Amino acid sequence: MRMRPTLSWTPAEDLPPGTTDPEQVVDALSAGGVLVLSGAGISTESGIPDYRGEGGSLSRHTPMTYQEFTADPRARRRYWARSHLGWRTFGHARPNAGHLAVAAFGRHGLLSGVITQNVDGLHQAAGSEGVVELHGNLGRVVCQSCGARSPRRELARRLEEANAGFEPVAAALNPDGDADLTDEQVGDFRVAPCAVCGGVLKPDVVFFGEAVPPPRVEHCRSLVRDASSLLVLGSSLTVMSGLRFVRQADQAGKPVLIVNRDPTRGDRHAVARIELPLGTALTTVTARLGIALEDRTAPA
Repeated sequence: MRMRPTLSWTPAEDLPPGTTDPEQVVDALSAGGVLVLSGAGISTESGIPDYRGEGGSLSRHTPMTYQEFTADPRARRRYWARSHLGWRTFGHARPNAGHLAVAAFGRHGLLSGVITQNVDGLHQAAGSEGVVELHGNLGRVVCQSCGARSPRRELARRLEEANAGFEPVAAALNPDGDADLTDEQVGDFRVAPCAVCGGVLKPDVVFFGEAVPPPRVEHCRSLVRDASSLLVLGSSLTVMSGLRFVRQADQAGKPVLIVNRDPTRGDRHAVARIELPLGTALTTVTARLGIALEDRTAPA
């Protein structure tokens, strides 16, 4: 039986209220040394839905868990059929104003680093450098037997060849690139093995129920230690994966600022939460800083 991961969080009534004035974000960036921690909310304006916001995918979709993926060949078939279809859209998503703003902050020397919980690669596509992908990247796949890594586009080509005529219509796309398909639509979809050893391929991402590699966590902790402040963009901070860095910054006396339309699990650790859409908030911030947004991304 497929179980829903424990991902819910109910806001407490005593959380501090949000504000619509991003001036504290402007002040923090002006001082420099800001570490950005981004979540799914920064990519919604690129057409990638989030998990928990209005219309979030968790209201209708249970993400694949690591335990199910590794233990059940039928689950892997279902995952790769849905993910292969979703990749046709997910893989062509383009950075939005929020990603471009973060890249601009970096170019102007205002950031100490960028950590993202997203697996879409849009920060890098927008021009941000040195991005730490906390949960990996859907643009890569890794063999569970030999450890070989390869580009997702190569696997997509192999899956197209193995599943000619696979053109189901998905009900929706999810933040992990998984498209909603019924078992009937999945049918007898053929999964491609590792081209090196024939082993099981997995997207190079951290699934629900799987731990973030400890060296990656420690690297992020070191970034928090070296930062002057922490700026959270578009994350509900429901799971400990991102919340631990907010708690660390707060315990170290570093200001935490959150830009998210809805209350977050980290609000009590923050000096302010700006409840605006990311694109609106960050476009306002760049304007107040006198920074022009530059779309340096290559054409899709």
